[in-house]
Amino acid sequence: MKHVDTVIHADWIITADLNNTVHQAHSVAIDAGTIQAILPAEQMSQHYRGRKEHDLKGHAVMPGLINGHTHVPMNLFRGFADDLPLMTWLQDHIWPAEAKWVSAEFVEVGSRLAFAEMIRGGVTTCNDMYFFPEVTAKVANDIGFRAGVGMTIIDFPSSWAENIDMYFEKGMALHEAFKESPLIHVTLAPHAPYTVSETPLLRVKELSETLQLPINIHLQETAAEVDDFLDLHSVRPLQHLNKLGLLTPSLIAIHMTQLTDGEIELLAENDVSIIHCPESNLKLASGFCPVHKLLQQNINVGLGTDGAASNNDLDMFGEMRTAALLSKGLVGDPASLPAETTLRMATINNAKAMGIDAITGSLETGKAADLISIDLHSIETLPLYDPVAQIVYSVGRDRVTNVWVAGQMLLKDRQLTTLSETDLCEAVTMWQSRIKS
Repeated sequence: MKHVDTVIHADWIITADLNNTVHQAHSVAIDAGTIQAILPAEQMSQHYRGRKEHDLKGHAVMPGLINGHTHVPMNLFRGFADDLPLMTWLQDHIWPAEAKWVSAEFVEVGSRLAFAEMIRGGVTTCNDMYFFPEVTAKVANDIGFRAGVGMTIIDFPSSWAENIDMYFEKGMALHEAFKESPLIHVTLAPHAPYTVSETPLLRVKELSETLQLPINIHLQETAAEVDDFLDLHSVRPLQHLNKLGLLTPSLIAIHMTQLTDGEIELLAENDVSIIHCPESNLKLASGFCPVHKLLQQNINVGLGTDGAASNNDLDMFGEMRTAALLSKGLVGDPASLPAETTLRMATINNAKAMGIDAITGSLETGKAADLISIDLHSIETLPLYDPVAQIVYSVGRDRVTNVWVAGQMLLKDRQLTTLSETDLCEAVTMWQSRIKS
């Protein structure tokens, strides 16, 4: 009998492994932050005993959701400027508000708010890009949340950096500060081809190759963006990145609502990952990412919410349902994006895009114990014939009961364990009063 930190017993264990295995009446043993075994419940009791044991009748246990694209401090701008097209939203509202309000304190409170929301919604990892990333990284590290944190690069001065050299200098300091952290995964984050000029993009490419870091970039998000770039540079944004040598397996292209068949082939040839943000794209009327065509070309497609300023929530359950239904309607095929594939987009596909799929994204022996439990025994989720389909099409984030990251419990019976909800709400209310005044 081996003693381990934690044993979790559940009615279903959804693994998101290569075979999309779903175990019934199984248990998970966790020790030193990693998964030691996944066994039938009766075998687990013979081989492992947990210092903590959780008997989760009526629950499914699955990999923690991964939010493939966020701007977590922007939670403080939730509902600030709604019902506007992208460039109006950015240029007339968000960028002026950022210039006035964004600071280390703003980012600290906004990050805590976003992480609390994501933990309560079953998210254990996010892939973020924003100003003062060292603050976001520290908050995530302190509360035990796994995060990709981007070295933001943009041609314009901000409250975080005065010029392009300072963006790179501060980005490298971020990398040095967190390169040994098991929870913080630093990335490169040039904002977009229309806000980052050629020379900085080439520096990004060099750093990515030297340090083996992923690159996050907003790309071909709207038709107007593509048309404007074409008018200025005589090439489309994706062609521009290709000429610079940026189309590699390290590239994470976000949004991608404007794609030709030839561009899809180019993405497939270069093994680029795509992050689909359906609800943000719908709210801003930006267009539709051709997910079905991308998947047909074996392109890795993940799923993200974008920031709460353009989506208004960080709800990955809602994002899964929207992505699946949107694809079916656009393609005219109810099988165009099935539940299993959608769940993979929100877990292992995002981990692959971030380059951390050997660590997290599925429940397998030796991987980090990043997992969540979902109560499926309720009026809203009964009867239950297929737990994966139920999670994608029926479950709300309020059904998440417990969350673990690297074996540490961040949510217990719907209660945050490493954040104070009362203190957080007070801090957010103070910022709301400032911004509203």
